[in-house]
Amino acid sequence: MNVEKEIKQIKERNKRVELDKAWETSFTRRACIMVLTYIIVILYSYFIRKYNNIIFTSLIPVIGFFLSTLSIKIVRKIWEKNK
Repeated sequence: MNVEKEIKQIKERNKRVELDKAWETSFTRRACIMVLTYIIVILYSYFIRKYNNIIFTSLIPVIGFFLSTLSIKIVRKIWEKNK
């Protein structure tokens, strides 16, 4: 019984690893990062013209990175359901 359980666990882990690999190379992930980066650059350009404060404008890329990591998780869940 124990061997069967271990084999089942290994197969489940392999499925997760394969899904992770597929996500890392997927067009959906790349497109999402490109779109989010484009939006952040637009916002950055807007704020850098409006505010000359280096501390404030330096936060824009950091906030953009943070938001992209949050939204990519949502996109990944949708992608996994459709995969």
